[in-house]
Amino acid sequence: MIGLNDTLDPALQSWVESANDTHTDFPIQNLPFGRFRVAGGEWRLGVAIGDQILDLRAAGLFDASDMNSLMRLAPEPRRALRTALSEGLRAGSALATRWKEALVPQSAAEMGLPCTIGDYTDFYTSIHHATTVGRQFRPDNPLLPNYKWVPIGYHGRASSIGVSGQSFHRPWGQTRPATAPEGSAPNFGPSRRLDYELELGIFIARPNALGEPVPMEQAEEHVFGLTLFNDWSARDVQGWEYQPLGPFLAKNFASTVSPWMVTLEALAPFRQPFRRPEGDPAPLPYLDSASNRDQGAIGITLEVWLQTAAMREAGHAGDRVSSSNYADAYWTIAQLVAHHTVNGCNLQAGDLLGSGTLSGPAPEQAGSLLELSNGGKQPLTLSNGEQRSFLEDGDTVILKAHCERPGARRIGFGECRGTVLPARPRKG
Repeated sequence: MIGLNDTLDPALQSWVESANDTHTDFPIQNLPFGRFRVAGGEWRLGVAIGDQILDLRAAGLFDASDMNSLMRLAPEPRRALRTALSEGLRAGSALATRWKEALVPQSAAEMGLPCTIGDYTDFYTSIHHATTVGRQFRPDNPLLPNYKWVPIGYHGRASSIGVSGQSFHRPWGQTRPATAPEGSAPNFGPSRRLDYELELGIFIARPNALGEPVPMEQAEEHVFGLTLFNDWSARDVQGWEYQPLGPFLAKNFASTVSPWMVTLEALAPFRQPFRRPEGDPAPLPYLDSASNRDQGAIGITLEVWLQTAAMREAGHAGDRVSSSNYADAYWTIAQLVAHHTVNGCNLQAGDLLGSGTLSGPAPEQAGSLLELSNGGKQPLTLSNGEQRSFLEDGDTVILKAHCERPGARRIGFGECRGTVLPARPRKG
């Protein structure tokens, strides 16, 4: 487990003045990694600092444009790079004059996917989400019996993951309402129950060899960092297709990730003990460790904002429709990595693990419209009088997240933003 060091000193200030703003997501204590380019140029690796990006190659820190090669570094050189970044960006650093030439305003940069994503697995780590959704379909048995024993996941589609700012067309698919007569033909058309899912993305760093499981004690050494992640979902398509093999076309049409990977080193001050509710079974031994119990949870405040087309035209930034916390997840990062590899599965640098929808225990902490609207039965009323059971064309969903506690510097994740476009017309 990663400990505290002087890069996390809350008193640290940077010669990049915008990084000293108490409201910035990217103070010197954060230093997240991403990929950017300017005016259609080549992709470069950078670190967010205030409202700027430090170009790693121009600063003489990493002479490559492949983020995955940086992610594959062993923990020691990765942490040495973080230390060098922190020391060079601190107020009074002798490198300030030279590194100023390596800064690019974030407003002038186009952000790309933070790395090349080879494979993508989505998990189901919120027991509150699983119970609320399960209750809609199985009122007498909302939580399936395996949930408290095994981290549930499915393999998703990496090719349709886009970066924050993307727009995508409403998907088409087969649907059949639950009220349809048994044996009746399904409908085919655009999804009418389009939803978002508030998630975190977990990016793998070091690979493990095929056939070699990663034990709990080493699991976080194989994780580079976290992002925000929106796993858009067509609930009506999902309801018809998911049995017996799980999600397919309801999920693979689009997913959106934020561009900055916040490292586990930056998240160290916000660790919390991981505890199961009293009476729940203890994890099996391969999913348990002393360090996971001591500080396996991470306190990350998560928010969902919804901006309709009418709001955008009126200059309205949108409404915050829910907020939850990652500390309420039922499974930790280390448990996800250990379980994913326990059968010998080989993870690669750049692989993405989705946390699954992160809902809290209270109804207003739901991480999807499916939950907030009780399956569409109780529409959400927005501040301008509009109502939403599910997403409509022109809606923009913005995910945000930050960490803060007394004695530590507040850090954030930036935004994960995506907009729904009308379904593409079909011939015939």
